[in-house]
Amino acid sequence: MLNFVNADLQQRMARARSAEDLLELRGFMYQEMERHSYLSIDMLNEQLNALHDWVIGRAIALAEKELARKGRGAPPVPYAYVLFGSGGRKEQTWSSDQDSGIIYEHQDLDWDTTQAYFLALGEEIVDTLSRAGYPPCEGKVLSSHSLWCKSVQQWRTTISYWCKDSSWEAVRYLLIMADGRSVYGEERLWSQLKECYLSAVQSYAKVPIRMLENTMRHKVLTGIFGQLLTDRYGEDAGNLDIKYGAYIPMVNAVRLLSIRAGIVETSTLERLLRLIERYEFTESEGRSYLDAFRFFIQMRLMTKAHFADGYYISSGKLPRSVLAKEQERELRSFLKQGRRLQRFVNRLKDR
Repeated sequence: MLNFVNADLQQRMARARSAEDLLELRGFMYQEMERHSYLSIDMLNEQLNALHDWVIGRAIALAEKELARKGRGAPPVPYAYVLFGSGGRKEQTWSSDQDSGIIYEHQDLDWDTTQAYFLALGEEIVDTLSRAGYPPCEGKVLSSHSLWCKSVQQWRTTISYWCKDSSWEAVRYLLIMADGRSVYGEERLWSQLKECYLSAVQSYAKVPIRMLENTMRHKVLTGIFGQLLTDRYGEDAGNLDIKYGAYIPMVNAVRLLSIRAGIVETSTLERLLRLIERYEFTESEGRSYLDAFRFFIQMRLMTKAHFADGYYISSGKLPRSVLAKEQERELRSFLKQGRRLQRFVNRLKDR
């Protein structure tokens, strides 16, 4: 519940008529979040991501209207717009790029026309969100790309193909799928596909092993003696890579455990709670991982975004100099928990 957002902001979001309006609202949105920085990290993260969902949902509605204005009509069949990446996990920070897909219902209509409509809609959404300050995913995981814009049947076939494919790219796609979350349209379409996805992944014995090999490539940012590792060269010299040295290693480890356990939740915090309930590790271990991950989210929110070339962007890195001694001590401690979780996951290949 967005209990701190004033009525004016809600009304302005509902009245937004262009991507430029949404871009302006994002600036106002961040001011509101700054004023409520006293909230718990769980609440702050939840409310920030709910605001992102609002902006994205309004952008999709505007894209539908623009496509109708161009003579393409309304969506011919029900569909769902899906976020992947940090958006799918409800872990977006001040900045976020576009990781997205579309799933639409298969009906006995003109197949080519239906597919063409949703690809056009995907392009319109990408353009609208780009103008609202969300950069397109550099890896081309976008609703405007045919790989990520499919009917229910096409998605099922594709998932089966990826499970049989031994390439690194296929494993990457399967891991991306795991974080998918519907934020607009017919949520049931994605929920049903997620169940199909989990069933397919678990039915191919080699898939979890290949996922493990892919998942553990990012290591936490501590050396063999426990020292914090900072960037040594360039403009980021002296900075801590919070995103890839703390946050992503835990995201990857928890995601893999969740896939193996058939957990449908996408948020890392929610996944950890479900894993504790299923006794994947002890209550004490689970709570220590929850504390570590909450701290990493807090650190990520300290890596503020800046506005450049029309986008809100962030390197995900934090100058070590901004950390108080207590924060640095906590970071070292929680990174140990990250390494411990990675060791736990690595042992899965021996089971």
